[in-house]
Amino acid sequence: MKTERVTLLTTPQFKAFLGVEAAREGVSVAELVRSRCEQRPDAEEALLASLAADLRQAVREAHASLKGGLAAADSVLAELRARREGAAGGTTLVRRQPRKPRKPSAGTPA
Repeated sequence: MKTERVTLLTTPQFKAFLGVEAAREGVSVAELVRSRCEQRPDAEEALLASLAADLRQAVREAHASLKGGLAAADSVLAELRARREGAAGGTTLVRRQPRKPRKPSAGTPA
């Protein structure tokens, strides 16, 4: 027995839509809402829902894997920077300028 009441606030456009849909199906708006809400998903809808759940799980796993990979890359970069700074701190590398060619003097053969 239906004894509970639900009050629903909608836009005027949605209310009109419900009225049109109910009239098209030959039922009251209340029956339209009940029937649409009580429908069980068919096989395709159930499969789609299952695939969507699988996709959400795969995205979560991919996100976690990507986050772990980025953390590992950051760790390697930090280690390389520390090594470079350690090597540069102990010794100073000096670049030598290439020697300029000497001009031959008057007494030496060219």
